[in-house]
Order: sequence, then C-alpha cells, then structure tokens
Amino acid sequence: MKRVKGLVILMIGALILSGCAPLLVGGAAVTGGTGAYFYTKGELITDYHHSFDKTWNACEKTVAYMNATNVVPVKEISKGTINAIIDGEDVSFNVEYKAKNMTTVAIRVGIIGEKAASQRLHDKVSDYLLSK
Repeated sequence: MKRVKGLVILMIGALILSGCAPLLVGGAAVTGGTGAYFYTKGELITDYHHSFDKTWNACEKTVAYMNATNVVPVKEISKGTINAIIDGEDVSFNVEYKAKNMTTVAIRVGIIGEKAASQRLHDKVSDYLLSK
C-alpha cells in the first residue's frame, strides 16, 4: 500500500514538474473554448464551442467592459473584426465562423502582440460565453 501511495505521489509530482498542473488548475477557466490556445504571429488564437453570433457578442461585451476607445467593429456573415484601443494599446479581435457551434477568435494586443494581455481578453470572452 505504501508503495502504491508513493507511486501516485511520484506521478503527481511528475505532472506538476512537466507543466501539466496549470492545465489541471486552470481547466475551469478555459471551458468556454477548446482549451487549446495557439500563439502565432502575435495573435493568441482559440476555438469556442459557441455560435458565431454568441461569440461576436461576447467579444463586443469584452471590448465594452475594458472601456475601449476608437472602437471599429466590422461584421460580415461569417467573419468580423473589432479594432479598438484598450489601455493605450491597439487591440484587434478577429472572429471567424468555423462550424455550426464553433467559432475561431484571434486576439492581438499591440503592434507585435502581447500574449499575456491577449490571454486576459480571451478569459473575459470565455466568461461572457459561459454566463447566461
């Protein structure tokens, strides 16, 4: 029994050291999306399991919540962009229909992109998608 207990503790320790702990701890925070974020070319991109319109509305609410200025939304049938200034930084939301209940959102903060700031905005979008 002690050996099994030691093995379990060792396995949990290995998970924590390998970087999987944030995934376990932060799993609830990303349930509005797929949980997989990709940071490429200065944009943080993820898919949300929600309709295009619901995701678009969540992005608009996020922009409003952040007290953005110079907001320029451009919405088409299956894609749209929201450009704004938040906390003195240029911010761009690119929202694109992917499937019936799947929408891709790419967020760029600043000229070259700031991953942490983009993650903060994605977290807020996810919060709005999960609220009723």
